[in-house]
This record gives sequence, C-alpha cells and structure tokens, in this order.
Amino acid sequence: MSLDKATVRAIAFLARLDISEEAIEPLIEELSAILHWTEKLQEVDTTNVEPASYVSVSKLYWREDFIDCGGYAETVLTNAPESTKGFFLVPKVVD
Repeated sequence: MSLDKATVRAIAFLARLDISEEAIEPLIEELSAILHWTEKLQEVDTTNVEPASYVSVSKLYWREDFIDCGGYAETVLTNAPESTKGFFLVPKVVD
C-alpha cells in the first residue's frame, strides 16, 4: 500500500504533529514501507498456531496479608511543616 501526501497530512493531524512540507516525502516512504511490511505479515500461515493470551510466563508472588492499625501519627506528622491536634495544617486555598 502506498500513501499520498493528503493521507500523510491526515495522519499527522490525527497524531497532532506539525509536519513541514519537506518532511512529508520521507514520511510517505517510511509509512509506506511500514504498511508494506504489515501486509507481508498477512501472508504468514498461522492456521496451526494457537492464540497466545500472554507474552511471557510469569508467576505472581503473593505476600502475606496482615492487618495493621497504624498508630504512627506522631512519626508521620514530624514530616509536616505545620500540624495541629494530630492533623496536617495546610494553607487556606479557597475563600
């Protein structure tokens, strides 16, 4: 499949790219080569190939789940520039 200038401009517009007139010709060649390559993939016989649901085999490791009630308020509040009554104190943003 070969592309023309109008198609490349449309693709550039959809991709939100500002392409100069000098850059259109090389892009036509590059994009046409990519499309030609993908057309070649259609020629591959995949009748006996099972679809893959994953690319690589990996095992998810589970960590032990435990309940923690925190209790670190004083330690966490030491990182705050200002705090009051166990809470972060932040500047007023909305009047």
